[in-house]
Amino acid sequence: MPGYKETDLGVIPEDWDVMPLADVCSQICDGTHFTPQYVPQGVPFYSVENVTANDFENTKFISEEEHSTLIKRCKPERGDILMTRITAGVVGDTRIIDWDVYASIYVSLALLKPNNRIESEYLYRYSRSTAFVKDTEKRALTNATPKKINMQDIGSIPIPVPKSTKEQRAIATALSDVDSLLDGLDRLIAKKRDIKQAAMQQLLTGKTRLPGFEGEWTLSPLESFVKSDRFAIVDGPFGSQLKVTEYVESGVPVIEMEHLLDCELPQEIERYITSEKFATLKRSAVYPGDILISKTGTLGKLSIVPPTINRGMITSRLAKITLNSEKASQGFIFQCLIKLRVDGYWEKVSQGGTMQILGIGMLKNAPIPNITVEEQSAITNVLADMDTEIEAIEKRRAKTRDLKQAMMQELLTGRTRLI
Repeated sequence: MPGYKETDLGVIPEDWDVMPLADVCSQICDGTHFTPQYVPQGVPFYSVENVTANDFENTKFISEEEHSTLIKRCKPERGDILMTRITAGVVGDTRIIDWDVYASIYVSLALLKPNNRIESEYLYRYSRSTAFVKDTEKRALTNATPKKINMQDIGSIPIPVPKSTKEQRAIATALSDVDSLLDGLDRLIAKKRDIKQAAMQQLLTGKTRLPGFEGEWTLSPLESFVKSDRFAIVDGPFGSQLKVTEYVESGVPVIEMEHLLDCELPQEIERYITSEKFATLKRSAVYPGDILISKTGTLGKLSIVPPTINRGMITSRLAKITLNSEKASQGFIFQCLIKLRVDGYWEKVSQGGTMQILGIGMLKNAPIPNITVEEQSAITNVLADMDTEIEAIEKRRAKTRDLKQAMMQELLTGRTRLI
């Protein structure tokens, strides 16, 4: 296109340059190569975990004397960028220091000090792009465990640099505004979840009753709310009964742990068994309306079989619950089971050592409020409205995240100019 040129980073505006990271930094250094002597209180000491979690409050500490020695070689300052260089996670994960810092860093982190050729915020925004991460990983050692990039290789990472610092600031500001919006949505989601959690504690324990309902609040075992069928609460067939080698490309869907998402099951299932095989395992068959729950791993993960799956099979790591609609509201039982997981109930009653298992007997005896179906439904509606609100905000956040990715592609390549 007119006004653009081809570079190693692709097509960029003619008045942009591609510069190695070393040329836009006055210094690139790493933290101390020696494990310091930690103290209960003192100077914060940052490592990879603080960068990846974006948490610089919960840190280890070193003494003032040791800090004074370490900063002679590598001193973090406001406007610098921390980058992971030795990690089991992502090499090239970054965080900008936008506070008055008084801390030292470990060898697993590199410290980038932008010079007057580049705006610190712009360099940080580019470092959060997939292009930067890919170029970092390309230079990382392929046989190192954990993953690692040598200091001399960091400086060769290419950076697209608009010659105008005004344009750099405009790009950084636009992307920063979107990040602020995402942070605000994250806080709103967390707040709404906390509100729902408090509502569950009140409504599912009888501490708060909805208008029009009264009477004694008692607890009954879960098996009191299921169909009078010996297979109403049952786990999946043993591995010897359902082998991976028996899976086929179409037929009766096989539902596994990863499908449980605390909502209806996804419509796309990857594995199937034949109708003939299904007929031999009907004890563990599931149908629309059944609640599925995990017995191992994350105990108590849940899903509901939707009407679109007219029949299915669960694996041995799951159990199914078939309710009696005259005694139980599906949504109410579902919310009660979520509360039991959140409260840590399953871990308290589960069997096993390092591998905890939720037994069918324990599932049958799970305590459920024994109230009328009408009150169950009323409580379900209140909590469902909260879930709907949270889901709407989550969808908005996902759209905003996609918008940010599109903006980064446009702005950090110069396809869209802000000035």
